[in-house]
This record gives sequence, structure tokens and C-alpha cells, in this order.
Amino acid sequence: MLPPDHPQRRILADEVHARPPEVLETPLRATYIAILIDAAERAREHAHVAALCERHGVAPPAMDATQFSAQLGSLRFRWERHGEFSAYTMFAPGLSPRPYAEPAAARLPQGWLAALPGITIVAAHAKLVPAASALPDAATLAEHFDGNIVIGAEIGEGVGLAFTDFRIHADGYARFLVCDRSLTSRQAGRMLQRLFEIETYRMMALLALPVARAQWPRTLEVDASLAALTRRIAADDRDDDDEDLLHELTRLAAQVEGELTASQFRFGACSAYHALVLARIAELRERRLPGVQTIEEFMARRLNPAVETCATVSRRLHDLSERVAKVSALLSTRIDIKRERQNQALLSSMDRRARMQLRLQQTVEGLSLAAIVYYVVGLLGYLAKAGRAGGLPIDPDEVVGIAIPVVAVLALLTLRRARRRLKQEESGAEPGHR
Repeated sequence: MLPPDHPQRRILADEVHARPPEVLETPLRATYIAILIDAAERAREHAHVAALCERHGVAPPAMDATQFSAQLGSLRFRWERHGEFSAYTMFAPGLSPRPYAEPAAARLPQGWLAALPGITIVAAHAKLVPAASALPDAATLAEHFDGNIVIGAEIGEGVGLAFTDFRIHADGYARFLVCDRSLTSRQAGRMLQRLFEIETYRMMALLALPVARAQWPRTLEVDASLAALTRRIAADDRDDDDEDLLHELTRLAAQVEGELTASQFRFGACSAYHALVLARIAELRERRLPGVQTIEEFMARRLNPAVETCATVSRRLHDLSERVAKVSALLSTRIDIKRERQNQALLSSMDRRARMQLRLQQTVEGLSLAAIVYYVVGLLGYLAKAGRAGGLPIDPDEVVGIAIPVVAVLALLTLRRARRRLKQEESGAEPGHR
């Protein structure tokens, strides 16, 4: 007995077996369509597929299914749900009188494809035919691909041949021709699936190219604005411009971050899809045919530069974000230093004012002492006069003369005592305040 299974054990174990290739017998026709679809449309998509199945008396896929295949009469139908798109593949046995004249998708009910939710990103027809003893001649390839330049190679290290022109033809479909030399049934299914996936992942990767082209001029504008602001910061030391410069840098930072937010998912997906394209090409195990460009060479010359353009714009946006942040930090530091200087000057000014207020207070205290002495001595003089009027042997002038120094000393001692008590109270309140 084993311990309890991890909740995801069987799902993870089955993941490597997901989307197995179809078993194909030569000759046949295939139609492949990849539809970009929003998450909100997934339920309607499932209902559309379920209606097709019910029409043919076939059990529909489960709601959470990511892959489904069924035999619908003479048509083999396959549906795959991916993160951003859904893929539909139809297989019909036999060949049409003329190349791609009667595709497998023609066996679907009228209007069923047009009613699919989403928008088409890839549509392709393919033919799996027995290989002749000789390579297809120029006339045969021109008939299949309307005279366009053909890309192709031996695949599976020589057990088959694959040709395409990677163009959308007048009917809205791309075209693939696979010649079977000694392909097994499953090998034929794998090879055809890889060709469809190469085309799908190529197109999904290229969805980032319009985004990169639109952002390139904006990155140049931001770069020029940042360079101009940096020069102003280096050349101008006026305090009144720093706040304006910081506001402008904040605006640039918001613009760059907005561009990053709007594009990084697409650029990241571009890199991932490009890696899948390269992996699927490697799985074809191509061997060169005389005078024909291989799929790997074609992608290296046409797809890789576009992917590198997207990567360059992505790196430039990240570089701009870092540079704006550095310049903003430098300017903020300069503003903080200037504010510290202003605060120091303000504190010095307040200290000077406090000293002036202390001197003024001491002057006022001296005047107050004189006033106190004057009034107290005046009162004593009145008392002395009253006493002399009452018959006491008192000389008011002598009383006033003697009282002046005594009152002055007492008043001075009283003021000093009051001042000392205030200092003690302030020194005692500071620890509690902190």
C-alpha cells in the first residue's frame, strides 16, 4: 500500500500524454484553424462544439476538457483548447481532383466554422500523399502553391517530405504538402501536427511585432526627453526648477511603466512561442533538398529578426525604466539636500531669534524690577506719611531712602527664584515629554 496520492498526481502524470497525435492513413486531407478567444467566450465555444457532436450522435466533451476528438461521420474532428487560442483540426480520407479544391472543412455543416466565437489567427489546408519515386517537380509545386517560392525538406530523417510557402492564399488558408515515403500512421500524425503548430506558434509570436513597432518611436521620444532632462539637471542648479524637473521625471516614469504594463505579456509570450517554433522545427529532423530552403533556414531569416526586434524593444523599455528611476533618485537626493540646508538655515534663524527674545526678556525684567521697586517704595512712602500724620516720629524721606535698596534686593531675589523654578520645571518635563 502507498501513502495517499497528491491531489494533482494523476493530472500531472497525464499531462505528458495530453494532445496525442492522430493516427493518419495516406492519402488524406486536413484542415487546421486556430482561433483567438477570450475567456468569457469559452462557454459559448464549448456549447458550439457540443451542438456539433449532438448533431452527429456523439457524446460532447466535458466542460473542463482541453482536448477532444471524435469521428463525425466520414470526418475526423479534433478540438484543442490552449491558453490564448483554440485549435480545430479536421481530417478527411482521400484526395480531391484538384489540390485543396475540396478541403476537409467542407464536410462540416454549412456556416459552422463562421459561427465559432473568436477571431482567426491561423487557417491551413494540408495534403498527405504517397511519395513518388522522384521529388515533386517545379510544375507540381507551382500547382499546389500558386507559383510562390516553396520551402521544404526531407522530414523524419528521410521518411517523408514537407513543403509549404507560408503564405495565405486567395481562399484565406495557408497550404502544406506532406509526401509519405515510409511514415508510420502515428508518425504521419506527429509530423502534420508539428507543421500546424509551427505555423500557429509563428503567428502567435508575431503578434508582438505590431506592439514593438508602435512602441519604438515612443521609446525614442522618452529617451530624448530623459536625455534633455538629465542635461538640465546637470547644468541648472536653481532651486525653483527642481520641483518642475521632478514632476517631469515622474511623468516620464509613468509613461514608461504604462508601456511596460501594456506590452510585457505580449513580449514574454513572443519569446515563449518562438522557443516552441524552434523546438517543433528540431522535431521535424529536416534534411536539405537540392535548391530548396529548409523551414529552419526560412525561420532563421524571417522570424528570428522579428522576434529580436520585440526583444530589443522590451529590453529598451526596461532600460528606460531603470534610467528614469536612477535620475529621479538623484534629483530627489539633491532636493532633499537643499531642503536640509534650508532647514538648517531656518533653525539657525530661529536660534538667533530666541537669543534676541532672551535679551529682550532680560531687558523687560530689568524694567519690571525698576517698576516694582518704584511702586513698592511709593506705597511705603505713603504709609510713612500716614504714620507721621498720625503722630509717629517718622521721616517719610528716610523711610523711602532705606526701603529702595531693600525692596530692590528682595525683588531681584524673587525674580531669580522664579526663573530658577521655571528652569527646573522645564528640565523635569523634557524626559517625560520624550
